Amino acid sequence: MTAFFLHGLESSSKGNKSQYFIKNFPEMIVADYQGSLENRLKTLEKLIDDRQDLTLIGSSYGGLMATCYALKKPTNITKLILLAPALNYNYQPPASTIDVPVTMYIGRNDTVTPPAKVIPLAQATFAHMKIIHSNDDHLLTTTFPSINWHKLL
Repeated sequence: MTAFFLHGLESSSKGNKSQYFIKNFPEMIVADYQGSLENRLKTLEKLIDDRQDLTLIGSSYGGLMATCYALKKPTNITKLILLAPALNYNYQPPASTIDVPVTMYIGRNDTVTPPAKVIPLAQATFAHMKIIHSNDDHLLTTTFPSINWHKLL
């Protein structure tokens, strides 16, 4: 398995979540993504190359990136972990759901990626999804550190 962490729109490999993964999962690929969604996906595709058995962890805009990649190459994905994914940013679900296992964390108090908008889009995209609601904000400030990442990955 190869794991990638995809940071949010205004974040980088220097952000808190990126640094957590760099420190605790040094084998995880944590890169910087810049520019438009299309440019970010090109960067991701170059990094992935022809790898299989992928785990993508996408935070906010990185969750949108992970979802878009999974739509293109669902058989390459073993699992997606979406952290407050920005599916409310001009995202259109596919005509039918894809068979990629997904765990999604989203805060009830998230005003950037509101659960009422994001969850229906995710459900229209993925056939197998576990949704974990928390009393948290967009950054998942209290949820992220409490996730048992070793077990989840």
